[in-house]
Amino acid sequence: MGEKSGIQMTFRGVRSSKFRHVFGSPARKDSCYECIKITKNAHDSHFCAVNPKFVAIVTESAGGGSFLVIPIGKTGRIEVNAGKVTGHRGPVLDIKWNPFNDNVIASCSDDCTLKLWYIPDEGLMRSNMTKPIMDLQHHRRRVGYIEWHPTAENILLSAGFDNLILVWQVSKGDVVRTIDCHPDSIYSMSFNHDGSLLATTCKDKRLRIVDPRQGIVLKEGPCHQGSKAFKAVFLGDTGRVFTSGFSKFSDRQWAVWSQFNLSSPLRIENIDSSSGVLFPYYDHDTKIVYLAGKGDGNIRYYELVDEAPWCHYLHQFLSGSPQRGLGFMPKRGLDVMRCEVFRFYKLHATKGLCEPVSMIVPRKSEQFQDDLYPDTAAPTPALTAEEWLDGKNHNPILMTLKTGAGAQTNKPVLYNLEKQYLLTADRNNEKKFRFISKENRVDYREMSNMNINVINNNAFLDMTNQNQVLESAENQIPWLEGQETNNGVTVCDIVSSGQYPVATYVTLNDSDSDSDLEIEPNGPQTLAVLKKAYKHRDGGN
Repeated sequence: MGEKSGIQMTFRGVRSSKFRHVFGSPARKDSCYECIKITKNAHDSHFCAVNPKFVAIVTESAGGGSFLVIPIGKTGRIEVNAGKVTGHRGPVLDIKWNPFNDNVIASCSDDCTLKLWYIPDEGLMRSNMTKPIMDLQHHRRRVGYIEWHPTAENILLSAGFDNLILVWQVSKGDVVRTIDCHPDSIYSMSFNHDGSLLATTCKDKRLRIVDPRQGIVLKEGPCHQGSKAFKAVFLGDTGRVFTSGFSKFSDRQWAVWSQFNLSSPLRIENIDSSSGVLFPYYDHDTKIVYLAGKGDGNIRYYELVDEAPWCHYLHQFLSGSPQRGLGFMPKRGLDVMRCEVFRFYKLHATKGLCEPVSMIVPRKSEQFQDDLYPDTAAPTPALTAEEWLDGKNHNPILMTLKTGAGAQTNKPVLYNLEKQYLLTADRNNEKKFRFISKENRVDYREMSNMNINVINNNAFLDMTNQNQVLESAENQIPWLEGQETNNGVTVCDIVSSGQYPVATYVTLNDSDSDSDLEIEPNGPQTLAVLKKAYKHRDGGN
């Protein structure tokens, strides 16, 4: 039966994948953001940026450029007089949140500038923000795209219509590198996993792999031959690049490339004959790439593998409402109890609505699913800007979503007028590392296993000395030192460096077993009371 005339019959079967049944779930009306004057600019950008604290949306304005910043939980109807960021003199073309500071957002505009804004935790309320914390001016023509470095702090890239990509160290406001290797307009740029390489697409229909520190082209090859814009995204640390564009017959298509050989794609496939520019969104944790086109009502998604055919079609989310742009939530902002693996924020093209769309893996269990949520990138830089510029590379610092889901950052930022650079502090992490860097002499054994009779005056003296050391350490907290005042107003109360370890990311892992130890609510509250209790007990024995 298996062989006939020397020919062996094979059965291919169905490919096994835990993401075969991923489906899109649009949010209910009360979880959407309504009455927003979304921009009608024809520029090929997302016009929406999201993090666990805020949703930012580029809006239509009569003069200059503006965008709206909404606290993530403030859903429903947005007031007409809600505060906006209105500092640009031309239309805003792109916005991106700082991956290491949830309160800092970068914007670029038709006015040839980039600006950095610090958004307070409560949002803008009803007052417009007109003054940025940093104004970056160097491009000679409008700035179309910006991209934050994935692992190095304070490194921002901007692509302008002067055909230049500038590498900024935003804490100082300086251009530290200039990438001048594109003969025409730049359509997109994407970092690889550790930020050591940059993939770019250009109007000359060529795909390039660039070293962003040296500004030289490492690999180059012909890409989609259509006349419209095409986009590229690095596929993490796999050594491959995913592109979406148009064929010379105006058919939309996608392709997978090896970063080591761009002469021909590993695979290229046509999709349809629509005219909207396709945007790829890659999730490195699940190895899924999402394709969404401007003016489309659907979102296609594909699973990537490490061998031919390299990419498998999974399914698509269908909707009757076309989209003008899409933002997406970082992995740490997802609802892991719903098995949510990705979340889009869809800007409707025909009405002023921002609608969250969750991509969900159907699971019956309500427990945390370890196979769906490997450790993901934490909001903590792995390198300083100086280390990255000196040639160091480092993979992103990872965090577990079992205890870190919904994590937000709290890093105040202030501009130092004298030294002319930004000061940033992560107060939460610095306090944590100040605590864990101290020697801990507490005995955690159960009371029944301790011989209380051995406690004597020397032990109390040692405890007293420890308290004195801790009290003196508290008095030397760096952000309470060297404060300068000007008419009673604090000029700088923020640290930029210290003597303690660089804060990575701290998560508290839940114990699988419940502890049998309980703290007495009415126990001794002071050292004096504790000494008196022990003396009384020793006297009784």
